[in-house]
Amino acid sequence: MPESLTFSAFNLHPSLLSALPAQFQVPTPVQQQTLPSIMGGQDVLALAPTGSGKTLAFGLGLLQQLTVQPPAMGNESTLTTAPYSRAHMRAVVIVPTRELAAQISEVLTPLAQSVSLTLTTLCGGVDLELQVADFNRQPAQIVIATPGRLLDLLRQKLISLKAVQHLVLDEADRLLEMGFWPDIQKLMAAMPALQQQLLFSATLPAELAEQLTQLVPNAHRFAVGSQNSVVEGVSQTCYLVNKGSKAQALIALLKGQLTRQQVLVFINARDSADAVAKKLNKAGIQALALHGEKDQAEREQALLAFKHGDINVLVATDLLARGIDVTALPVVVNLDLPPSAPVYVHRVGRTARAGLTGAAVSLVCHGEASALAAIRELTGEALPLLPLAGFPVTDQPASEARSKRPPRDKQANRRNANKRRNKSVRD
Repeated sequence: MPESLTFSAFNLHPSLLSALPAQFQVPTPVQQQTLPSIMGGQDVLALAPTGSGKTLAFGLGLLQQLTVQPPAMGNESTLTTAPYSRAHMRAVVIVPTRELAAQISEVLTPLAQSVSLTLTTLCGGVDLELQVADFNRQPAQIVIATPGRLLDLLRQKLISLKAVQHLVLDEADRLLEMGFWPDIQKLMAAMPALQQQLLFSATLPAELAEQLTQLVPNAHRFAVGSQNSVVEGVSQTCYLVNKGSKAQALIALLKGQLTRQQVLVFINARDSADAVAKKLNKAGIQALALHGEKDQAEREQALLAFKHGDINVLVATDLLARGIDVTALPVVVNLDLPPSAPVYVHRVGRTARAGLTGAAVSLVCHGEASALAAIRELTGEALPLLPLAGFPVTDQPASEARSKRPPRDKQANRRNANKRRNKSVRD
């Protein structure tokens, strides 16, 4: 399809077209390729870079079908024993994190409202009784959920999935990597009316490909762009620094070339996220930490403060590496390289979204050489290590450090042996 194509070419409901934001009038490649199949009711497995428009691809396809198709027929008494579901739930979108659920809801809610469809989220971190009460007041045709909370509600017979016709797994590989495979199977088994399955992801590691094929054996497959590639528009820079100098190097960057910019900093450990945020604030840089041990209110407040520009820096674990869309985010910094190369692709994909440009900066120490090599191999990027002004590298590569250990170990062994001999003589 030509790049000048607009959404009106897909024969979408007029109300959906009218509700589309002005900046989303021209479909992205993943939307152009997948929408006809989705609207036709076909199973789809789509691989596309982060920021390429996957949410609107499955969202518009689902909303169009729910608008023109009648709900699944069945004996109402068999649909649920819960008081509020009553076969209203026709589509379920399963995601790995609460933040991604909230992001998808933010994008799709106004579109759903335009065609008189209701949408809700069912996620952990929110009081279960309040969630059920809200659902009682307004049952929803579309539910966006994390698998744990959805399965918990199902086990307690507070919901029924028997009338669900459409299932979406967004960030499908992450769902499997996080150990949700058994939960997904149980949830699918509770959906006898299921007619369509849509799987979307930015990466597909070979070890997970077989599981996804089992989920959707007859899916139409789409691959937009190079698999596991970094989205176009991201400039990538890697600086070689000492391991112990990373926090100070980050502060220097934030006060220098990245000054007054909004920066998302990724780090591997939760405790380190809090410590780094504290150092940044002490240095006069407004920052907050975001990780899985924060309660839901803290997580929402931190993300909103960052999105609204109330703080310039957010230090986060990989909780945010999938699906979070911060409008026009200019810079991502990897304070630690991720141990998994595909995670790097998702991290740097938080910038340069929706056709914009952005920068990804990584602070790399010698101990991360193997992680960097894996990232280079996966992405096909050279990613040369550059010096950072004011931060000379004195650490030695791991191979050199190991080569010098045996002599020191031998000397230590000789000293310990002499001490033991002297002690035995004294005894």
